Amino acid sequence: MEENQDLIEGRNSVIELLKSGKDINKLYIQKGERHGSITEILKLAKQNKVIIQEVDKIKLDKMSETHNHQGVIAVVPPYEYCDVDDILEYAKNKKEDPVIFILDGIEDPHNLGSIIRTAECSGVHGIIIPKRRSASVNSTVNKTSAGAVQYMKIARVNNLNETINYLKERNIWIYGTDMDGASYYDEQNYSGGVGVVIGSEGFGMSRLVKENCDFLIKIPMEGHINSLNASVSAGIVMYEIMKQRRNA
Repeated sequence: MEENQDLIEGRNSVIELLKSGKDINKLYIQKGERHGSITEILKLAKQNKVIIQEVDKIKLDKMSETHNHQGVIAVVPPYEYCDVDDILEYAKNKKEDPVIFILDGIEDPHNLGSIIRTAECSGVHGIIIPKRRSASVNSTVNKTSAGAVQYMKIARVNNLNETINYLKERNIWIYGTDMDGASYYDEQNYSGGVGVVIGSEGFGMSRLVKENCDFLIKIPMEGHINSLNASVSAGIVMYEIMKQRRNA
């Protein structure tokens, strides 16, 4: 595959890609696949005038990065990250206070994909990731997100602390998730602009990011293991914010 191209794999991800109207260079379909959701994919592809090529399963297996292509791979231009201002503008256009999730060192693409999927479902306006020490959007992230990547604004920044300060200057309160937090996640009032930091799978938030948060919040634990998967922690907080705003 050329460097200036990405792959979108799996039926749900490709369906959402086709529905989003984004550019597709070519669509590869496994020979003989003509049932179930493949029928919908072919219909959408023809409507969008996408080039379709039928190939053997062996070729798809060689192309696949996820090793679970489900008989369909789309070749697309590289993923386009947005600016932080695009996220703020999106919330403003919806006449909503921004809800932004800031991921501090999430290196597992499956976790990133899961967070994007839940964020899209729960009304989060955007996600911010650092350029270093972080998973980037690739075919695994796309597939794990079930195509939610096509609808979620994701900004990739050089310096998380500078970005956090930029958000603070725009009246956004920053909440860091930490097991030593002063209060439980559901004791906070999430009205106004909200930025939530989710730390890395193994080490949590970096020291400077942690010190830069306005509030540290924790999720109650009753088991023998004292930490949750990053995508689960993010989902719990996302739905608390959504619940509070729906009840406001």
